[in-house]
Amino acid sequence: MSAAIGKAGPGVHGAAGVGVLGLGVVGSAVARAILEREHTGHTQPSLKLLGAVVRDIRKPRLVRLPEGLLSTDAATILDNPDVSIVVEVMGGEMPAFDYISRALRAGKHVVTANKEVLCKRGAELEEIAAEHGVRLLYEASVGGGIPIIGPLTTDLSANRILGLRAIINGTTNYILTKMAAGGAGFDVALKEAQGLGYAEADPTNDVDGFDAAFKITVLSRLAYRTHVPLEAVYREGIRNMDAKDFRYAKDLGFAIKLIAAAQREEDGLLVRVHPAFVPVGVPMANVNGVLNAVEIEGDMVGPLWFQGRGAGPSPTASAVMGDVLRIAREIESGSGVSTVRQPVEGLRLLQMGEHQCRYYLRLTVHDRAGVLAKIAGALGEMNISIRSVLQMDTDEKHRVAGLVIMTHPAREANMQKAVARIRDLDVVASLDNLIRVESYPDIAY
Repeated sequence: MSAAIGKAGPGVHGAAGVGVLGLGVVGSAVARAILEREHTGHTQPSLKLLGAVVRDIRKPRLVRLPEGLLSTDAATILDNPDVSIVVEVMGGEMPAFDYISRALRAGKHVVTANKEVLCKRGAELEEIAAEHGVRLLYEASVGGGIPIIGPLTTDLSANRILGLRAIINGTTNYILTKMAAGGAGFDVALKEAQGLGYAEADPTNDVDGFDAAFKITVLSRLAYRTHVPLEAVYREGIRNMDAKDFRYAKDLGFAIKLIAAAQREEDGLLVRVHPAFVPVGVPMANVNGVLNAVEIEGDMVGPLWFQGRGAGPSPTASAVMGDVLRIAREIESGSGVSTVRQPVEGLRLLQMGEHQCRYYLRLTVHDRAGVLAKIAGALGEMNISIRSVLQMDTDEKHRVAGLVIMTHPAREANMQKAVARIRDLDVVASLDNLIRVESYPDIAY
């Protein structure tokens, strides 16, 4: 489905009129960039900031707007015929969805960085945009300043995407990097991330994997041309990570990352978010701090790699402004075309139980004879074979020892049944962690 661009008005004195919904750190950076373009006389294309909507007009702002541009009433933007482009950087599903859909129906182009609304209502919004002949662009919604949405929708459109794997949450990547580098525990690393402004006071969306799940659904919809509801994404956060896991991972030749992946299998699509062992020999293992990275494999182009700053006001505002300027150029020329890629019918969404990979198990066991035989028996009953066993820290006082088991590839459903059996064994004091191992066929590990 396609429709011509340029339905929205030309703005003011030939400039594309822009209204901003939300004036937090990203919205402030976008507003400042537009005002600087006005001040320095940039004219190709020309932009004019016509208003910004906030919840509390008295709150201190990171940008100073000209008199009369700040309001708490969204109608000052949505009903203004001179506003051609609406920038939504409020976040959340509501009222963002209502505002975006209202703007699109009014014939205004929309640029958003809102991964949650795109995850939950993206397909619906794209249909509204196409129906009314306007743009809905969202490069900033995934990966911050990394250009990934554009390549998926245009440059790679001739490819059948075979796999997509990403580190797309800077907060969790920072926490995992700190734990790996300095041996810090999760709580200490999280507190440091909060102190630096990388993590919110309530870090749930980040550390429990919701943010990464929002983003991988957006990428999956574009890459595989099918709707992936949030509830179809397997999601597991990083709260269970322990300093021991990073020490053992290093000894075994791995890094630990929160991976968001969408993989085309023979009979469907599996979308998942969880911590994983990544072999140190691949680039993904060396993406540290708040950096993001995306691996894509197409049937024609082969493997591709995108990396950059995935969070923060500057890279996100860069992506937002790129979309704004793209639309403004299309308004000037009248030559743009808006296209909605229709979902592919019949692409089955697979359950996590169908996933196959290697596994790392960390256990605390009673230090006595027959321990390994019982554990191996529980695994063997579920057709899971052991690749290696390492006895790690031993507590002679309490007569317990740390045991690390690496398996050969196994089916997730079988592994979960085996884990339940192992927890019930009298020789096992606790099963402390289970981490999946990412598969890279060309890497020996």
